[in-house]
Amino acid sequence: MSDAPQLVVAVDQARCIGSGLCARTAPADLALAPNGRALPTRPATGGSAELTEAAEMCPVEAITVRDATTGALVAPVW
Repeated sequence: MSDAPQLVVAVDQARCIGSGLCARTAPADLALAPNGRALPTRPATGGSAELTEAAEMCPVEAITVRDATTGALVAPVW
């Protein structure tokens, strides 16, 4: 078992504009749905630098990454 915290990825569907930057940056964790908006690919993840980057580069700040246990915001961090 990994010591890395489990992370939960959420995408605000009302904010997402479907730019695709996130899915290209972190394809293991984010994909574009048929409606063109981003969706997490799994309910929880161990996280990665790519996932953090994807959340931070979202042009409309639609992606959040939180610690599954504490709910603390991991990304984006401004």
